[in-house]
Amino acid sequence: MITDLTQGKPFKSLFYLALPMVISMVFQQLYNIVDSVIVGQFVGGNALYAVGASYSITMIFMAVATGTSIGVTVVAGKFFGAKKYGDLKTTISTAFIGMFVLAAVFTLVGVLISSPILELIGTPKRDGIFDDAVAYLQIFFFGIVFIYIYNVVSGAFAALGDSRTSLFFLIVSSVLNIGLDLLFVCVFKMGVAGAAWATLISQAVSAIPASIVLYRRVVKLESEKASWFDFMHLKIILRVAIPSIIQHSIVSLGNLFIQERVNFFDSATHPVGTAYTAAIKLNTFAVNCFIMIGNASSSFAAQNLGAGRPERVKQGCKAGILISMIIAVPFILVYCIFGDAAMRLFIDANKTANIDEVIKIGKQFLYIVSPFYLVIPVKIVMDGVLRGGERMFDFMASTFTDLILRVGFSYILTLWTPLGEVGIWMSWPIGWLISICVSFGCYISGKWQGKREEKKVEKVG
Repeated sequence: MITDLTQGKPFKSLFYLALPMVISMVFQQLYNIVDSVIVGQFVGGNALYAVGASYSITMIFMAVATGTSIGVTVVAGKFFGAKKYGDLKTTISTAFIGMFVLAAVFTLVGVLISSPILELIGTPKRDGIFDDAVAYLQIFFFGIVFIYIYNVVSGAFAALGDSRTSLFFLIVSSVLNIGLDLLFVCVFKMGVAGAAWATLISQAVSAIPASIVLYRRVVKLESEKASWFDFMHLKIILRVAIPSIIQHSIVSLGNLFIQERVNFFDSATHPVGTAYTAAIKLNTFAVNCFIMIGNASSSFAAQNLGAGRPERVKQGCKAGILISMIIAVPFILVYCIFGDAAMRLFIDANKTANIDEVIKIGKQFLYIVSPFYLVIPVKIVMDGVLRGGERMFDFMASTFTDLILRVGFSYILTLWTPLGEVGIWMSWPIGWLISICVSFGCYISGKWQGKREEKKVEKVG
């Protein structure tokens, strides 16, 4: 269903756009969470560590998919808001072709670098951890094309104000993923590799039918003849996508440094790596809910700025922050009160040595980080507005502040203090609190509502 976000009450419009996106994210996260839960429960803590070690690397390549999705959402959303449907079609098809080519390159490169990069971050070679991580990572690269396709489709649907259709396909593929995980890991005893193959197949089931539905939906929009590929449209997409890609890539690269710190403290008797893998999955689940509200805010801002309604964007920003804070409360309560139970979802006591130590370390992370879920939505939603207004430099400045501080303090608090791995956990709230100030300053400057972006849309149209 295509939705015009320039009409109706801002809170209601944003809520009904964001809700399916949040639900969609929940099911998308099931790909990673179910893999980890089943691997941890049925294979063991070392296998769970292997999945976590490879995950920090996959996120670097996922950054390209996420950034491109945002670029498609913003650019196509402005064309849709301005009723320029020919440019809208060209934008979407150009993004598809570009991502196909890029996925082919990354598949080849990724398979070749899997082992060297895991060695670089100090992934332990004991108990099969390293070999399992290599297997998981290489299978991920074979399926990267489906991840990239789906993210283009998701971004296009968001630009049209339709976040429900992609949700339907994700629900189907997530249910399939759970079934295949149980089949490959529990029945066929394929271990970590089985979880990776289950994810690959499920992603294909999500991406291909969703692409067909998007094509049929878009082709019905009456417009002048549209090109399948256009370098000017690619340039416009990249103008928004590249800063987002760089932002997400550097964040993911920063997570590699943090993973190195985690690997440094890990040992057979002090299983920091296994605990971190479980705890970071829980943290990522919560933060990604806020990120979906931020993405919805980008779509909302793009359409309304395309229609020349910046005041409505401000109302949407306030609504997005309120919605995110409402979502944050149950996460804080669950992680702080039921942290023990949340950690045990990932770990079977019979297959994991030192399980009490694993849970203790994981709970420390959750206790330190989760209370700050009430403040990070302010940054994420304002960043979404900056993206929608194509203020990519401001957006990147905020993100890099967060990253540099988080990585920097993870080293400062572990190399020159007796805090141990607790110093790593403390770097999260420090980075968030300071970067919020940067986002707020960029937002209140009002530069995101300038006329320059509207002229760019008119020039292409």
